[in-house]
Amino acid sequence: MAQKVTCSSLQLAFLGDAVYELFVRELVIKTVTGHVDKLNKQSTLYSMAVTQAKIADYLIKEEILSEEELSVFKRGRNAKSASLPKSCSPAEYRKATGLEALMGYLFLEDQKERIKELLEYGIRALNNQMN
Repeated sequence: MAQKVTCSSLQLAFLGDAVYELFVRELVIKTVTGHVDKLNKQSTLYSMAVTQAKIADYLIKEEILSEEELSVFKRGRNAKSASLPKSCSPAEYRKATGLEALMGYLFLEDQKERIKELLEYGIRALNNQMN
């Protein structure tokens, strides 16, 4: 039987930040052609807290997340962070933290296909809105 994750929400977000970045870079390298600068700009766009918050909104609005996933997201969103960036609102930052906590949780639960599924859906929805 698998051992349940016992990290704090902010520890999950810490790990999830790296997991999210890796999955985004993998997706970008598979879908964007061009120089490394172009790849970097696209992956940076997807990794901004504002963008992560929009992706989280899509996943919640479309009821893509399971009850357990939504619970992990909410715990991450509601965790008290020591600082807030100037590049986004506090609400956007909290949603981004919730998404990162979910990514960290799924990674530790060895659900890498689920991470890929969620991020592909969120990025596809984001791209459709921009077009």
